[in-house]
Amino acid sequence: MSKGNGLKSGSRLEQVLAAGHFAVTGELGPPKSADPSIIEQKCGYLKDKVDAVNITDNQTAIVRVSSIAAGVLAMRHGLEPVMQMVCRDRNRIAMQSDILGAYVLGLRNILCLTGDHQCFGNHPTSKYVFDLDSIQQVEMVRKMRDGRFLCGEEIRNSKKADLAPPKMFIGAAENPFGDPFEFRVIRLAKKAKAGVDFIQTQCIFDMPRFKEWMKQVVDRGLHEKVYILAGVTPFKSARMAKYMRDNVAGLTVPDSLVERMEKAEDGAEEGIKICLEQIEELRETVGVAGVHLMAIEWERKVPEILERAGLTPRPEVDKQALAS
Repeated sequence: MSKGNGLKSGSRLEQVLAAGHFAVTGELGPPKSADPSIIEQKCGYLKDKVDAVNITDNQTAIVRVSSIAAGVLAMRHGLEPVMQMVCRDRNRIAMQSDILGAYVLGLRNILCLTGDHQCFGNHPTSKYVFDLDSIQQVEMVRKMRDGRFLCGEEIRNSKKADLAPPKMFIGAAENPFGDPFEFRVIRLAKKAKAGVDFIQTQCIFDMPRFKEWMKQVVDRGLHEKVYILAGVTPFKSARMAKYMRDNVAGLTVPDSLVERMEKAEDGAEEGIKICLEQIEELRETVGVAGVHLMAIEWERKVPEILERAGLTPRPEVDKQALAS
């Protein structure tokens, strides 16, 4: 794990984490059309409130503006993107080409993901690729950062040219709530060995189970190798809480939270209060380096949530390192 000098990418997110600040990342879903106005609108809510923002890659297998293009637009509006890249849609040639392309356009963070199965999206009969899995993808990006393509060739234009690798800050996702539970930390250890720099977790509602996972992470010393960003999502309503409990695979939403939302006079406010309580608890959890705030189509509430959580303003970083 890079600390202080010797940064791997120089991205804002890496600088914030390396300096020991409690990091905050957000999420931005690109539009499902050629009208980019929604990107500008969402950027307006997130600018200066988060250290970086995930640009999703055809999430839920629905066609959207590419994560690279949306990431470039986000940069124009003052945000640092975390480009998501799923294994579902690309083979290793296309992945490496897109990583080079993203880097020369100024993107410095990548999140490696398997990707939602195409049967969930709007092209259920499309061909999946899965040439690599997410752990192999992490290792591929790390090798590229070190100067070699996955095939072993050096990343240079000619034998006499200098190496010109894409210096990306490498992320991946983890779900502490999947079964079998004892394998979750083993999977994280494999990603750490492959070269991941930071992890963003699935939405956390079952805090006791997350803390048990974090205890396993700390016992193995993985929090000293990988920055852990804990995922939080505010409920908009009791209906949303029930839907996430009953229909979203890989999530554990306790009945007590659903009942609390049902009893609340103002569901939106209660959802924000729950989120704030979670953030406060996560800030006190050993090994947690930040939060990944996923305000699903509720980006306008991000400034309020982070201000009430005491997480604004965000720390300053070395702008010269960002430009390099």
